[in-house]
Amino acid sequence: MLGIGSYAFRWSGGIADRHPSTPISPAQILDVAEGLGVRLVQFADNIPLHTRSSDEIDALAKKAAAMGMVIELGMTGCEPGLFQTYLDLARRLDAKLLRIAPSAEESKGSDQAIADLFRALMADVQRAGVTLAIENHFHLPSPRLVRIVEMVDHPSLGVCLDVANSIACQEWPFETIEMLAPLAVNLHLKDFRIALDPHGVGCAIVGTPLGAGEMDIGRVLRTLEAAGRQVNVILEHWLPWQGSFEQSRQAELDWLAQTVSAARAWVPLDHRF
Repeated sequence: MLGIGSYAFRWSGGIADRHPSTPISPAQILDVAEGLGVRLVQFADNIPLHTRSSDEIDALAKKAAAMGMVIELGMTGCEPGLFQTYLDLARRLDAKLLRIAPSAEESKGSDQAIADLFRALMADVQRAGVTLAIENHFHLPSPRLVRIVEMVDHPSLGVCLDVANSIACQEWPFETIEMLAPLAVNLHLKDFRIALDPHGVGCAIVGTPLGAGEMDIGRVLRTLEAAGRQVNVILEHWLPWQGSFEQSRQAELDWLAQTVSAARAWVPLDHRF
């Protein structure tokens, strides 16, 4: 199934030291998804649902059900109390997938220590009927992630494969994709280009709408298909700050519309490849 992630609303939701006076709400993100013809939304760390009131969560669950919208959840860190909160949110929102990223501090631990963190969570994950997806984030190279998942060896644990994050770990995207595809239970799909400095002083990785950069979308999907993986596809982007919240909000909507349009050429809205 094709869906959108809350990190497509990085500036609209507020992040780090930049927070709009009126951040986009989870309910408004559902409205944007419906307007794009998308029936899946993954709420991650930038729209942290555990900070919302119980009444807002109940209203969100009711709205999603009425719209026929599927919800997935995302969190960072393996703190047991917060994890239990997200399992409860998964129950209330009928979410069947919880994406998780070890914190920067946790990622400094040994593979055995990280595997032990996840192993301690798996009985509750299985009882909740949820799939836990560890994302390849900026602090954990893919070879380590593969070892950790294989050490835990649980049918309810897999990888949330982000096609570009591991550039920060000095991995080129298809190195990451080929390593993680056999373990993937979720896909974060985004695009980028390499922008050369005009003075020849290095280069930068710059986000683009899907299809406007250098990501080979077909190859990504073929690699997953060859690995026998059937996963939901969550669309994100790395939109740079546009100078103001108003410009950044509008650019997010424009990029997302372009991204959904490009993705439809490869992934029908309700197709699991």
